[in-house]
Formats: sequence, C-alpha cells, structure tokens
Amino acid sequence: MSAPRHVPIRLGQVGGGSGAFIGDVHRIAARLDGEFRLVAGALSASPDKAAASAAAVGIAPDRSYDDFERMAEAEAAREDGIEAVAICTPNHLHVPAARAFLGRGIHVICDKPLAATLQEARELLAMARGTRAQFVLTHTYSGYPLVREARAIVARGDLGRIRVVQVEYPQNWMTDADETGGDLDWRSDPARAGAGGATGDIGTHAFHLARFVTGLRLDRLAADLGAFVPGRVLDDNAHVILRFAGGAKGMLWCSQVAPGHENGLRLRVFGERGGLDWCQENPNVLWHTPQGEPTRRLTRGGPGTSGDGIRVPAGHPEGYFEAFATLYADAARAIRTGARGLLPGLEDGVEGMAFIAACVASSKADAAWTELPE
Repeated sequence: MSAPRHVPIRLGQVGGGSGAFIGDVHRIAARLDGEFRLVAGALSASPDKAAASAAAVGIAPDRSYDDFERMAEAEAAREDGIEAVAICTPNHLHVPAARAFLGRGIHVICDKPLAATLQEARELLAMARGTRAQFVLTHTYSGYPLVREARAIVARGDLGRIRVVQVEYPQNWMTDADETGGDLDWRSDPARAGAGGATGDIGTHAFHLARFVTGLRLDRLAADLGAFVPGRVLDDNAHVILRFAGGAKGMLWCSQVAPGHENGLRLRVFGERGGLDWCQENPNVLWHTPQGEPTRRLTRGGPGTSGDGIRVPAGHPEGYFEAFATLYADAARAIRTGARGLLPGLEDGVEGMAFIAACVASSKADAAWTELPE
C-alpha cells in the first residue's frame, strides 16, 4: 500500500503575470511534484492585468489582488490563507514583498538576486531572524542532480585541494536589444534592477554555482564590467578574477552580448587530484577526470552517481523545469519539517549582493582588487 501524499501547501504568487517568463516557471515548478497548490496572487500592479492573469491560472476572483501588502494582510487573516508565497517581481520589489509576508509568518520563495541593494539584503536578513518562516532563494542550477553530484565529489575530497575554478555564463539575447518593453524595460533600469546588469542577472547565478559546488569562500576579486551596446546604463558583460580563501584562484565571465550562446552556464573545477566539467545546456552529463586516469562520463542516475533527486530513469533527460521543481520540493520539505538540506537562503542572497557590490566597486576603480563587503 502506497504512503499517503501530503496535502499540498497553499501557495500565493506576487508578480509573474501574463507575459512574464519567470512567473510561468515558478508555477510549473511548484506543481510538478504535487507539493503546492496556487490559490492566490497579486500577479500585477495593474488591476485589469492582475485579474486577467489570475483568471488564466485558475485563481478565484476574490483571491486576486493588485497590491502585495493588501494580499499579505488579507491572506494572513483567512483560515484558508496561503502558507507560502512565490515572489517573481523585478528586483527592487523583492525585499518589500518578502517583508510583507515574512512579517506575517508566511514562507517565502523568492527569485534572485535577493534585492536591489546590499543594504536592503542585510536589513531583510536581520528582520527574518525574528520569524520562523522559511526563506528560499531560487538559484535554479543548484537543483540539478549532477550539480549536487559535483558538490558531493568535491566534499568527499576526490579532487584533493582545489586549485582553479572557472565559471562562465554567456547569453546572446541583449546583443542588439531594444530596451523599451517587457523584462528589458526594468532590467536596464538601475532603480529597479540594482547596480549590476548582467552581473546581477546571471553573474550571481555563476557565482553561486561556483560557491555551491566547491564550498570555497571568496576573499577578493578584480572586475571589469562594461556595456557594449550604446546608451546602455548597466553592464552587459563582465570579466572577474577571483581569489578564494585557502589559495584557490578562479575566473568568472558573464555576458549577455555573446552571439551563438543561448544559456551557456558552465563550471570547471580543478584540484590536485582531478577535475570536473559541467554545462547547463547538457545538464545530464558530468565529466570527472581523476589525475592520470581516463575521463569518466557520469550521467544523471547512471553508474557511479547517487541517483538522488531524479524523477525518471537514467537516459530520460531532465532539465530546467525539473531543477527548479527540485528547489520547490526541498522548500516543501523545509516548510513541513524545518530541514533545509541544500536550499539557498538569505545568507546566499546577501553574499550574492556583496559579490555585485564588490564587482561594481572594483570596476569603477579600474579593476582594482576589492574584498567582499562584510
């Protein structure tokens, strides 16, 4: 006899209305394992768009809002109110929305980066210490099974002492983009996106991936940020040299003006006893090379791997939606039991904001060596 399933957690959503890519991603990930049920939302600040977006995803009219503060207050007062909320807004609204729900004991699953500024992120961290609600930051790529396998390989000491960390995240979608509508409208605006352009959008993903797999702490960096498209205010390309505690060195390149690259996140880690190589566009394969031995091709759920976190048998590819859903499944477990496992949280978010701040400061000082703000 099969074990009884959990009653789905009642979920709300802020932002991510019609036409917003990431809103759909959160909704798909939340329902993939049956752990959440979307029942309320403030999907847009426009009343008409909020109502239409809510109707399109099956939210009842009386659970649709056009203001997240009003939503938080109303849902907290309901006996059947939401237990968790997904925040899918532009960056400058992440902290105000998170405050509204955390302050009422509602768990938060928030898109990255954590905030528009490092100060905001620190203030949210301090505020959250007074609540028992969980906070999850959706660094998607930490949900891939083979990324977690790479982390385990490093943690076991199979690579020996880490020497070199190379991470890159090239995209092409802003190569000649018109920044007058859609996501580009806010992503190119420092008041809404924050001080980092590509650095904040995808550089934080690359930085978190390197930290997640290696466990190394970044001591200082030297960054060269630039905007190649005329008139663009925020960076669309960044080269960052990394120096880690313990002596490891690294490089991070993120770019949104790299023709031929769609979503080319790649991590390579080299230690005294071997190396690892993983690429997001082929996420079901991890290359492991023990020093002096042939390179090993590890596959998701295949021989030599733990098989943790997979939904279908080896050879049936899993990708972005499934990795995102793994974070939601882990979030459900954390909400029910308090066990966070490998979930990114507020501390990761603050560190990501410190990374952005250090990159911006270094670049303004002609790529001078800069320590991460405490």
